[in-house]
Amino acid sequence: MKYMLLINAGAVAEGGGAAECEPQDWMDYDKQVRDAGILVSGESLADLVTATTVRVGPDGARAVTDGPFAESREVLGGFYVIDVPDLDVALDWAARCPGARGSGSVVVRPVADFGV
Repeated sequence: MKYMLLINAGAVAEGGGAAECEPQDWMDYDKQVRDAGILVSGESLADLVTATTVRVGPDGARAVTDGPFAESREVLGGFYVIDVPDLDVALDWAARCPGARGSGSVVVRPVADFGV
């Protein structure tokens, strides 16, 4: 079953990355996921403090807001999609993720299968 691991940074470093992880931590985790043969896809988002939000109102008017969500203390930093037997295995991989350390978190969501 496929699961998406949504990586949220609780603190952002001066350079815009996750404050509590070193680049080598991510490279090591990425290698582990690849070597285990469970990686479907994954990406890191550039500069965690830049974002643009688009909302469309009932009248069809588009509203564009620059910057991350003001209501959230966490910033989405990237994701992995992994293919593992069940939720317990997905949770184990999420716990290994450097993004789960300190003030960060990893949200685990099953990927919908519409049989297409």
